[in-house]
Amino acid sequence: MKTEIAFIFDLDGVIVDTAKYHYLAWRNLANSLGFDFTKEQNEQLKGVSRVKSLEILLGIGNMKLPDEKKQELLIKKNEEYLSYVNNMTAEEILPGINNMLDFLIKNDVKFALGSASKNAPLILEKVGLINKFTAIVDGNQVTKAKPDPEVFLLGAEKLKMKPTNCVVVEDAIAGVKAANAANMTSIGIGNADTLKEANYVFEDTSKLTTEFLKSLIN
Repeated sequence: MKTEIAFIFDLDGVIVDTAKYHYLAWRNLANSLGFDFTKEQNEQLKGVSRVKSLEILLGIGNMKLPDEKKQELLIKKNEEYLSYVNNMTAEEILPGINNMLDFLIKNDVKFALGSASKNAPLILEKVGLINKFTAIVDGNQVTKAKPDPEVFLLGAEKLKMKPTNCVVVEDAIAGVKAANAANMTSIGIGNADTLKEANYVFEDTSKLTTEFLKSLIN
């Protein structure tokens, strides 16, 4: 069936859990600079660009560094992160995602990726999903980080859909805010209190059923 609705998925925490690899790389970077970085503090980096993430990390460590040193650290962090990503397989796709994407394809519903990650295409390739997406918007194509809606508006443009006809699936409050700012329907994956600004919230991806998708499509 032809539908007037399209989906835009975030990557980390929605399609795959690469957040754990980001955390390990940021924590090791912090440790190398002489301070600790906890999982709780890592929540501040969800849905945030690499450059902004480093600023937050340095703020936690109460450190000021010249731009040249920051660039060096960004490269170091990304190299470690990529060493984890290069070993990813289809087994790391989150529960229910394969079924959901196959359902959307079967029902002629277009979907895109909308991620701040510059490594998004590589990750999708590693887990075998890159050919399923109608369009991909990643950190190489946007200049403004979430909660700015740029990434999702560009996704809608690539899908040739009106923003009001797009549904965003996100696990971060910055992403939910970006979806809302774009006048899109927002689905939060995670803690209901944290993601209370979303139109719908599910505890994890396995709870996002095809029955629910049918109700949205129809």
